[in-house]
Amino acid sequence: MPQEALTMEYLVTMTTHVPDGTPEQEVNEVRAREAAHSAELAAQGHLLRLFRPPLKPGEWRTLGLFAADDGDRLKEVLVSMPLRVWRTDDVTPLSPHPNDPGRSAGPLQGTEFLTTFTITVPEGTPEEVVTGTEAREAARARELAEQGHLERLWMLGPGHVLGLWQASELAEMQAILKSLPMDSWMSVQTTPLTEHPSDPAITGT
Repeated sequence: MPQEALTMEYLVTMTTHVPDGTPEQEVNEVRAREAAHSAELAAQGHLLRLFRPPLKPGEWRTLGLFAADDGDRLKEVLVSMPLRVWRTDDVTPLSPHPNDPGRSAGPLQGTEFLTTFTITVPEGTPEEVVTGTEAREAARARELAEQGHLERLWMLGPGHVLGLWQASELAEMQAILKSLPMDSWMSVQTTPLTEHPSDPAITGT
Protein backbone atom coordinates (compact mmCIF):
# COMPACT_ATOMS: atom_id res chain seq x y z
CA MET A 1 0.00 0.00 0.00
CA PRO A 2 1.48 3.41 -0.91
CA GLN A 3 2.20 5.79 1.93
CA GLU A 4 -0.11 8.75 2.45
CA ALA A 5 1.18 12.30 2.07
CA LEU A 6 0.99 13.28 5.74
CA THR A 7 1.74 16.80 6.83
CA MET A 8 2.34 16.75 10.59
CA GLU A 9 4.71 14.77 12.79
CA TYR A 10 4.26 13.98 16.47
CA LEU A 11 6.35 12.45 19.25
CA VAL A 12 4.13 10.29 21.43
CA THR A 13 5.15 8.97 24.85
CA MET A 14 3.11 5.80 25.36
CA THR A 15 2.91 4.47 28.93
CA THR A 16 1.22 1.11 29.51
CA HIS A 17 -0.21 -0.08 32.83
CA VAL A 18 -1.47 -3.67 32.67
CA PRO A 19 -4.09 -4.23 35.40
CA ASP A 20 -3.03 -6.53 38.22
CA GLY A 21 -4.27 -10.05 37.70
CA THR A 22 -4.43 -9.87 33.92
CA PRO A 23 -3.61 -13.35 32.56
CA GLU A 24 -0.26 -13.57 30.81
CA GLN A 25 -1.93 -15.16 27.79
CA GLU A 26 -4.17 -12.11 27.38
CA VAL A 27 -1.16 -9.77 27.64
CA ASN A 28 0.69 -11.76 24.99
CA GLU A 29 -2.33 -11.74 22.67
CA VAL A 30 -2.75 -7.98 22.96
CA ARG A 31 0.96 -7.43 22.35
CA ALA A 32 0.83 -9.64 19.27
CA ARG A 33 -2.13 -7.68 17.89
CA GLU A 34 -0.30 -4.44 18.70
CA ALA A 35 2.75 -5.57 16.69
CA ALA A 36 0.59 -6.56 13.71
CA HIS A 37 -1.32 -3.28 13.78
CA SER A 38 1.91 -1.31 14.13
CA ALA A 39 3.08 -2.88 10.87
CA GLU A 40 -0.18 -1.77 9.22
CA LEU A 41 0.21 1.79 10.51
CA ALA A 42 3.80 1.88 9.26
CA ALA A 43 2.68 0.74 5.80
CA GLN A 44 0.09 3.53 5.80
CA GLY A 45 2.74 6.12 6.68
CA HIS A 46 1.34 6.89 10.14
CA LEU A 47 3.96 5.11 12.26
CA LEU A 48 7.49 6.25 11.40
CA ARG A 49 9.61 4.99 14.32
CA LEU A 50 9.36 3.29 17.71
CA PHE A 51 11.97 3.54 20.47
CA ARG A 52 12.46 2.41 24.04
CA PRO A 53 13.80 5.03 26.47
CA PRO A 54 15.62 4.06 29.68
CA LEU A 55 13.14 2.26 31.95
CA LYS A 56 12.93 1.62 35.66
CA PRO A 57 11.97 -1.86 36.91
CA GLY A 58 8.33 -2.56 36.10
CA GLU A 59 7.97 0.35 33.67
CA TRP A 60 6.46 -0.22 30.24
CA ARG A 61 7.00 2.86 28.11
CA THR A 62 7.58 3.50 24.40
CA LEU A 63 8.37 6.58 22.34
CA GLY A 64 6.71 6.72 18.95
CA LEU A 65 7.23 9.03 15.99
CA PHE A 66 3.92 9.35 14.15
CA ALA A 67 2.62 11.27 11.14
CA ALA A 68 -0.92 12.44 10.48
CA ASP A 69 -2.75 15.21 8.68
CA ASP A 70 -3.81 16.79 11.98
CA GLY A 71 -4.31 16.13 15.67
CA ASP A 72 -7.77 14.62 15.23
CA ARG A 73 -6.48 12.05 12.74
CA LEU A 74 -3.61 11.22 15.11
CA LYS A 75 -6.11 10.53 17.89
CA GLU A 76 -7.92 8.08 15.62
CA VAL A 77 -4.62 6.33 14.87
CA LEU A 78 -3.67 6.05 18.55
CA VAL A 79 -7.12 4.83 19.61
CA SER A 80 -6.94 2.10 16.97
CA MET A 81 -3.90 0.50 18.63
CA PRO A 82 -4.75 -2.62 20.71
CA LEU A 83 -2.58 -1.62 23.69
CA ARG A 84 -4.53 1.63 24.05
CA VAL A 85 -6.93 -0.21 26.42
CA TRP A 86 -4.11 -0.18 29.00
CA ARG A 87 -2.17 2.83 27.79
CA THR A 88 -1.98 6.59 28.22
CA ASP A 89 -0.45 8.76 25.49
CA ASP A 90 1.36 12.08 25.84
CA VAL A 91 1.50 13.84 22.45
CA THR A 92 4.09 16.46 21.47
CA PRO A 93 3.47 18.17 18.09
CA LEU A 94 6.66 18.66 16.07
CA SER A 95 7.31 21.52 13.64
CA PRO A 96 9.78 21.56 10.73
CA HIS A 97 13.36 22.68 11.47
CA PRO A 98 15.33 24.39 8.68
CA ASN A 99 18.34 22.11 9.33
CA ASP A 100 16.34 18.87 9.30
CA PRO A 101 18.02 16.40 6.89
CA GLY A 102 14.67 14.66 6.28
CA ARG A 103 13.56 11.10 6.79
CA SER A 104 16.52 8.79 6.50
CA ALA A 105 16.17 5.36 4.93
CA GLY A 106 19.71 4.38 5.84
CA PRO A 107 20.53 1.43 8.10
CA LEU A 108 20.92 1.87 11.85
CA GLN A 109 24.60 1.53 12.69
CA GLY A 110 24.89 2.71 16.28
CA THR A 111 23.00 3.74 19.39
CA GLU A 112 20.29 6.31 18.79
CA PHE A 113 19.78 9.33 21.02
CA LEU A 114 17.09 11.96 21.43
CA THR A 115 18.29 15.41 22.37
CA THR A 116 16.28 18.35 23.58
CA PHE A 117 18.04 21.68 23.05
CA THR A 118 17.11 24.89 24.83
CA ILE A 119 18.81 27.77 23.03
CA THR A 120 19.42 31.09 24.78
CA VAL A 121 21.34 33.74 22.85
CA PRO A 122 23.26 35.95 25.31
CA GLU A 123 21.72 39.38 25.70
CA GLY A 124 23.51 42.01 23.65
CA THR A 125 24.93 39.57 21.07
CA PRO A 126 25.24 41.48 17.76
CA GLU A 127 22.83 40.38 15.04
CA GLU A 128 25.67 39.61 12.65
CA VAL A 129 27.18 37.23 15.22
CA VAL A 130 23.84 35.46 15.62
CA THR A 131 23.40 35.18 11.84
CA GLY A 132 26.93 33.89 11.34
CA THR A 133 26.62 31.32 14.11
CA GLU A 134 23.31 30.08 12.72
CA ALA A 135 24.92 29.67 9.28
CA ARG A 136 27.81 27.66 10.75
CA GLU A 137 25.33 25.57 12.72
CA ALA A 138 23.44 24.74 9.52
CA ALA A 139 26.68 23.78 7.75
CA ARG A 140 27.73 21.56 10.66
CA ALA A 141 24.29 19.91 10.70
CA ARG A 142 24.70 19.02 7.02
CA GLU A 143 28.12 17.51 7.75
CA LEU A 144 26.78 15.42 10.62
CA ALA A 145 23.85 14.25 8.50
CA GLU A 146 26.23 13.17 5.72
CA GLN A 147 28.28 11.26 8.30
CA GLY A 148 25.15 9.44 9.47
CA HIS A 149 25.07 11.02 12.93
CA LEU A 150 22.17 13.46 12.52
CA GLU A 151 18.93 11.78 11.49
CA ARG A 152 16.22 14.36 12.20
CA LEU A 153 15.65 17.81 13.70
CA TRP A 154 12.34 19.39 14.73
CA MET A 155 11.22 22.61 16.39
CA LEU A 156 9.36 22.21 19.68
CA GLY A 157 8.74 25.92 20.01
CA PRO A 158 10.78 29.14 20.08
CA GLY A 159 14.28 28.30 21.30
CA HIS A 160 13.53 24.58 21.76
CA VAL A 161 14.73 21.88 19.36
CA LEU A 162 14.36 18.08 19.32
CA GLY A 163 17.03 15.98 17.57
CA LEU A 164 17.40 12.31 16.66
CA TRP A 165 21.01 11.13 16.35
CA GLN A 166 23.23 8.07 16.00
CA ALA A 167 26.62 7.52 17.65
CA SER A 168 28.74 4.56 18.70
CA GLU A 169 28.38 5.44 22.38
CA LEU A 170 27.41 8.25 24.74
CA ALA A 171 30.93 9.72 24.78
CA GLU A 172 30.88 10.13 21.00
CA MET A 173 27.41 11.66 21.18
CA GLN A 174 28.61 14.20 23.72
CA ALA A 175 31.60 15.06 21.54
CA ILE A 176 29.29 15.58 18.55
CA LEU A 177 27.10 17.96 20.54
CA LYS A 178 30.13 19.90 21.77
CA SER A 179 31.18 20.37 18.12
CA LEU A 180 28.02 22.34 17.31
CA PRO A 181 28.72 26.06 16.78
CA MET A 182 25.77 26.98 19.02
CA ASP A 183 26.98 24.75 21.86
CA SER A 184 27.78 27.64 24.20
CA TRP A 185 24.21 28.95 23.80
CA MET A 186 22.49 25.61 24.44
CA SER A 187 21.52 23.43 27.34
CA VAL A 188 21.00 19.84 26.25
CA GLN A 189 19.06 16.88 27.63
CA THR A 190 20.23 13.61 26.04
CA THR A 191 18.20 10.39 26.15
CA PRO A 192 19.76 7.11 24.93
CA LEU A 193 17.33 4.87 23.05
CA THR A 194 17.16 1.11 22.61
CA GLU A 195 15.54 -0.93 19.88
CA HIS A 196 11.80 -1.62 19.86
CA PRO A 197 10.89 -4.92 18.14
CA SER A 198 8.11 -3.25 16.11
CA ASP A 199 10.21 -0.28 14.97
CA PRO A 200 9.67 0.14 11.19
CA ALA A 201 13.40 0.89 10.81
CA ILE A 202 14.10 -2.66 12.03
CA THR A 203 11.17 -4.53 10.52
CA GLY A 204 11.64 -2.83 7.13
CA THR A 205 7.95 -1.96 6.93
